[in-house]
Amino acid sequence: MPTQSDKPRLFARGSFLENSRVAEILRAETTGGILLIIGALVAIIWANTPWSDGYEAIRDFVVGPASLHLDLSLGTWAADGLLAIFFFVVGLELKREFVAGDLRDPRRAALPVAAAVGGMAAPALVYVAWNLSSRGDLSGWAIPTATDIAFAVAILAVISTHLPTGLRTFLLTLAVVDDLLAITIIALFYTQDVHLAYLALAVLPLAAFTVLVQRRSRNGFLLLPLALIAWALVHASGVHATVAGVLLGFAVPVLRRDGNDGPGLAEHFEHLLRPVSAGFAVPVFAFFAAGVTIGGLDGLMDSLRDPVALGIVFGLVVGKTVGIAGSTWLLARFTRAELDDDLSWSDVIGMAMLAGIGFTVSLLIGELAFGDGSNRDDHVKVGVLVGSLVAVILASVVLRSRNRVYRAIHARETLDADGDGIPDVYGGRDT
Repeated sequence: MPTQSDKPRLFARGSFLENSRVAEILRAETTGGILLIIGALVAIIWANTPWSDGYEAIRDFVVGPASLHLDLSLGTWAADGLLAIFFFVVGLELKREFVAGDLRDPRRAALPVAAAVGGMAAPALVYVAWNLSSRGDLSGWAIPTATDIAFAVAILAVISTHLPTGLRTFLLTLAVVDDLLAITIIALFYTQDVHLAYLALAVLPLAAFTVLVQRRSRNGFLLLPLALIAWALVHASGVHATVAGVLLGFAVPVLRRDGNDGPGLAEHFEHLLRPVSAGFAVPVFAFFAAGVTIGGLDGLMDSLRDPVALGIVFGLVVGKTVGIAGSTWLLARFTRAELDDDLSWSDVIGMAMLAGIGFTVSLLIGELAFGDGSNRDDHVKVGVLVGSLVAVILASVVLRSRNRVYRAIHARETLDADGDGIPDVYGGRDT
């Protein structure tokens, strides 16, 4: 039975997320990746059984106040709402890298940004090449341009045990820039109405949030409502609401005001929210995003005869790899931009393959381009699913091979602690 003196500690704000064993387990990226994969597999299997109507009923169930334009399906709440938590955490992590990490060097930060641009242009060109015939349809050119950051990072976490941390940072930066550019494409080419008034209003809570965090405020009763209002206004504007998560994350300061080396506010928030993101938000999003009905072998083959589906598959698998690896190599070869010293070009190629995972934004663009209830809408979903699956398989082969290389290097360095090239045994003495 807790004593009176125990209560402040037990009910302290954030204590469970900061200190509990469950939160610590969920903070591990491997745990989050496994939960995401489980959620996706359950959805895919369920959506292709005789009970698929039950899955669709849950995914399409509408909740929320219509007066605030928030009467959304559970699937939309997951993609626009829960995923904003993930993007907030990503924004915090990226800002730390830009301010105090490897990306503070512009020569290194330029590479993933250029890779994102190349990784969008090449898939679009591949799609267009497949759809120039009379049977094709060019309106879906942007479908294979987007990388699903949540899936890509989760798969990398499961694959990687010894890969350099710089590879994850490269992928995070690339995928965030990729998603922001994809959302811009949606706004310019696939959105009929962007409400600028709502966007202008969103600046107010975002500015207030920024002022508070710059003063190092940790008051959740003030920060959380402001974040929710900013998210709701961005959502109402017609712009993808996850942008609000990134902007809020970038607003949080990285360095301590007193100049000490302890954790800053960005690191504190990241530590607090990562279990929520990895243990709940991302797996639930995966469950609602991955439920694509294939229609058996006949449905699969019928879909893959469509130039639209083939353009998506080859755009994600070939276009992403060539675009990302090629643009990165060209920039490093002909400018002063530099690849991280810990990375090799084989790592970059494997990461480029992994960036071919396209779920959320790809499916969203497909719905905007072909969401008229036609068979082509189903073909788009199959193309995204098949292309993403092939990208995962190819990336896993390459990155697991690289992981074995780095594991062997780590083992040699562990045995040879003094660095003289001779394994240290028997209490650290060379024999």
